[in-house]
Amino acid sequence: MEGIIIGGIAFLLIGLFHPIVIWCEYYFTSRCWPVFLIMGLLCLAASAAVSHTIASAALGIVGMSFLWSILELKEQEKRVAKGWFPKRKPKEKTKTEEL
Repeated sequence: MEGIIIGGIAFLLIGLFHPIVIWCEYYFTSRCWPVFLIMGLLCLAASAAVSHTIASAALGIVGMSFLWSILELKEQEKRVAKGWFPKRKPKEKTKTEEL
């Protein structure tokens, strides 16, 4: 049964990270990749420290998803350049901000 649970966790996390990558690239560009690197390494370290099988596997999947998302940030940047996804427009300054 543990394998099915771990498979379900992987399935859900893959689905969750796709919109996270899109959102992060939209608001922060792909320059936010160090956050994904740090979070990925922290999750992998936690996975190695946890003895419970399902929790360790879930942390490992989260960690690897963060690391894979670094590549996806770069790919998302290319998709935006192709016009497949919207590019964030710079916010216009209001008259009070100009002063």
